[in-house]
Amino acid sequence: MALHPDTVKVTAIWVFGIALGGAIPTTVGIGSGTSYGVALAWVVPAVLLVVLAAAIADHVRWRHSRYRVTPTRMEQHKGMIFTTKRSLARERIRTVDLSADPVQRLFGLVKVSIGTGEQVEAGGRGQSPQTMVLDPVSRDEGERLRALLLDRAPVGADGAEPGVRVLARWDPAWLRFAPLSFWTFALAGIAVGGLFQVLNWFGRESLPVDFTRDVVERIGATQTLVLFALVFVLVGVVATLAITVEAWWAYRLEREPGGTLRVRRGLLTTRSVSIEEQRVRGVEIVEPLGVRSAGAARVDVVTTGLRADPKSEASTLLPAAPMTVAASVAAAVAGVRPGGLLRRHPPAARTRRLRWAIAADVVLAAVVVWLAVASPVRDFWAVVLTVLAAAGCVVLLMLAGDAYRSLGHDLDGEFLVARKGSVRRATVYLQRQGIIGWRVSQSVFQRRAGLLTLTATTAAGARSYSIIDADEHEVLEFGADAVPGLLDPFLVRDPPIADDPEEVVLHDGR
Repeated sequence: MALHPDTVKVTAIWVFGIALGGAIPTTVGIGSGTSYGVALAWVVPAVLLVVLAAAIADHVRWRHSRYRVTPTRMEQHKGMIFTTKRSLARERIRTVDLSADPVQRLFGLVKVSIGTGEQVEAGGRGQSPQTMVLDPVSRDEGERLRALLLDRAPVGADGAEPGVRVLARWDPAWLRFAPLSFWTFALAGIAVGGLFQVLNWFGRESLPVDFTRDVVERIGATQTLVLFALVFVLVGVVATLAITVEAWWAYRLEREPGGTLRVRRGLLTTRSVSIEEQRVRGVEIVEPLGVRSAGAARVDVVTTGLRADPKSEASTLLPAAPMTVAASVAAAVAGVRPGGLLRRHPPAARTRRLRWAIAADVVLAAVVVWLAVASPVRDFWAVVLTVLAAAGCVVLLMLAGDAYRSLGHDLDGEFLVARKGSVRRATVYLQRQGIIGWRVSQSVFQRRAGLLTLTATTAAGARSYSIIDADEHEVLEFGADAVPGLLDPFLVRDPPIADDPEEVVLHDGR
């Protein structure tokens, strides 16, 4: 079977949009030196040539791309000069994910990604040989392939799927959590940088400086600083809300009768991710500082077969939502009970964090003193920097205390529970049977404080989950209890005590 022929139109539209984005500043640059007529005479043919070349290349790709489904295999053939043939055994196929960008949706197309569950290393280059991409096919064909390859019931005429249970669905009230992120300030900074770049294209790079000078003369320096800060935050809030709406609008988490979790989401670009439940090894409840302050959290799945890249949202089961919703999703997916008390870590772990915070405060104070004394900084800005530095010192100490309070670990039935982090607090519930090894690490400073970091290695999720700065003796006993027999060859046991031969004490191997 062939891919959908409208792929050529989709490619032409995307390339035209990208070329137009580069053509505008090019036209301005050439036109400012000569004339805009001359600039258009060069730029317009160049844009048309680029679009035509892209359309021809995609037409060739379409003509030489074929796929077929046999009773035992899924096969793909593509390429004209350099041909590629790929074949996946149907019994090994674990994921069939659908996505569609705005232009593809306009033509009723989807991109289908078919995988066997092989996990790709974060930052790995190229496509995994165990992943097959059909880009694009019609939406009906994509749903047919998903139902066929995953042995699911086909979608009915009304769009409903028999036996599907909805575990969570989008609530617009969750948008209030979106701005409570450091991305709010990052996106605002990106927007400001983009504005300066556009002004530079049009030769107006001095406009922001002149505008700021006029505002300061009218309302004063302090009021200008406050006004610009409010505008900066407002831009970040709007950008964060827009990205969240685009990514998570119409979100639904479903459980299908065949034992598959399906996440659907997206406003402009729609996405559908399938996760086979028998490959799930736990969940991770992520609470960034701002979101946690509002009593909300995100839920990620710990499973094999999904990207471990932290930039990817493929493993996210639930966006930032109230903790009650996050707890219900975690319970429905993995059967865990979030919110229980964990074992506290020794006070020496708190001391380590306070020392690092104090060291950072000293460096920050030294920088401010240098700017105020040795650098030609105006009195107003010297005061502003001093106030910001003092606030930063207090915040660092508070974060150090919060990071210690966040530390904890325990066993909860069949799950190992480990929690850490302050700016990004994460609590992982990892199936004990999914742990394939332990990694023990201890720095010089940890050794002096009697602390140790024990890392559980697994084939799922991030592949390693650490219990940091725990008591060196207690955490080894904990690891031995979590996975019986795995640590025994590396531990030294005291001989049995005469009056109690059944008592055994574990020590590390030092």
